[in-house]
Amino acid sequence: MEAEVTYLKQKVQLLEEQLRLARHQRFGPSSEQTKFIGGEQLSVFNEAEATADPTVPEPDIDQAVPRRRKQKGKRDKDFSGLPTKQVVHELPEEERVCPDCGGPLHACGHALVRRELTVIPAQYVVEEHIQITYSCRTCEKNSDKTPMKKSQIPAPVIRNSGICSPSLLAQVLYNKYVLALPLYRQEADLKRLGIHLSRQTMGNWVLTINDLYIERIFALLKQELLKYEHLHADESTVQVLREEGRKPSTKSYMWLYRTAEGAKRPVVCYEYKPSRSGDCAARFLQGYKGYLHTDGYAGYRAKLPEDVIIVGCWAHMRRYLTDTLKILEEDVRPFHPANKGLEFCDRLFALEKEFKKQGLDPEERYEARQKQSKPISKAFFAWAKKEYDENLLPESVYGEALTYACNQKKWLLRYLDDGNLSISNNLIERSVRPYAIGRKNWLFCNVPAGADASAAIYSLVETAKANDLDPFKYLKLLFERLPQGASPQDCLPWNDDVKQLCPAAS
Repeated sequence: MEAEVTYLKQKVQLLEEQLRLARHQRFGPSSEQTKFIGGEQLSVFNEAEATADPTVPEPDIDQAVPRRRKQKGKRDKDFSGLPTKQVVHELPEEERVCPDCGGPLHACGHALVRRELTVIPAQYVVEEHIQITYSCRTCEKNSDKTPMKKSQIPAPVIRNSGICSPSLLAQVLYNKYVLALPLYRQEADLKRLGIHLSRQTMGNWVLTINDLYIERIFALLKQELLKYEHLHADESTVQVLREEGRKPSTKSYMWLYRTAEGAKRPVVCYEYKPSRSGDCAARFLQGYKGYLHTDGYAGYRAKLPEDVIIVGCWAHMRRYLTDTLKILEEDVRPFHPANKGLEFCDRLFALEKEFKKQGLDPEERYEARQKQSKPISKAFFAWAKKEYDENLLPESVYGEALTYACNQKKWLLRYLDDGNLSISNNLIERSVRPYAIGRKNWLFCNVPAGADASAAIYSLVETAKANDLDPFKYLKLLFERLPQGASPQDCLPWNDDVKQLCPAAS
């Protein structure tokens, strides 16, 4: 009976932890910063004890809260790239009379009173392509045969489409894949402007241009991606309603791969797959040799060949510890042993931030990590093993954190082996975010072909952003050039002329 009571108490504790964590994930702040938790400050480097000095006088209010001076010319700098229109306010003609003598008044000075940022709503213009036919007047008079020539007109971006232009198509894709605006909302917005363009038509365009143009660009992006020795990988769910042999509620996955920070030609590749099996990553990375940053998902390690060296993510390790603290009552939070593990993690991240601030190259970063980061990492795993052996609730959130630390040690330590590697997989998680935000709006894909097209277009716009291009300008450039026979190789985001024509706003 005592054993049963103990088991039930533990079960209740585990369920309460899961409930508190679920509530926090839904309603609480998403930030994982550890500066303040529960009103108490957690010191990464024993800051309070190390920096306290009772002899230092308290600052007065002017020292503590200095008045900020507005940077001179800041607003001019913000507006410098925009056209300017002056609105001159003059006195009416009948009021330009001197109140003393009745003589006429003349303008003797002017002053800039304020500057406003005004909006001109988007305009849609019907563009008519007129083809001119030329003939020879001399032959018309003197010959029974009159040669004729016609002017050349650019090929349409989609043949047999009555209204699709490069700019309109680029705007539709920009709205959906950059601004996360679903097609049905675009349809409603266009209707308010007096333009009747159905979501079905726009959906057909997406599938068509993927088959005509974007697939070829995507193949080149993937080819470039696999040239690098340091990559990141992650996956996120997607729902496809009409897939043969699968229920509409079945989870499918959008896999994501990207080059590491510092790559000369940044590439981001999305790929739709109906499962989360590691075979999906193995097929995409076939023939690849190098490092791959991932989270703790075992599918990568089980399916990828030995030539692919897995690197763990300390951000995920740290997240387990922050989740442990989030579910605790505020009065016990500062005293929980998870704080110790969190301090180790924060010290490692602080060192990485300092290395970046110092501008260390990969070799210098490797040496610095061996001297400073490696001892902290070893101390962390010694602490985690001791806590794991003494923990009585392995199924608790804290128990899961310790289990993760002990099981992932091999891969978490691997970032120390190469100065080009990152301490976390956060870089690719930032690339997942635009897709995740879009998914909240459009909710699902209708057919696998739509998911494939979305993956390719996301790859294009995210690669463009990674190369400091304006996604709309880049898409428009593609749809202007490719229908005229331009080589996809000449339209890649890192080409010099593309960079000059499609720069992102600074």
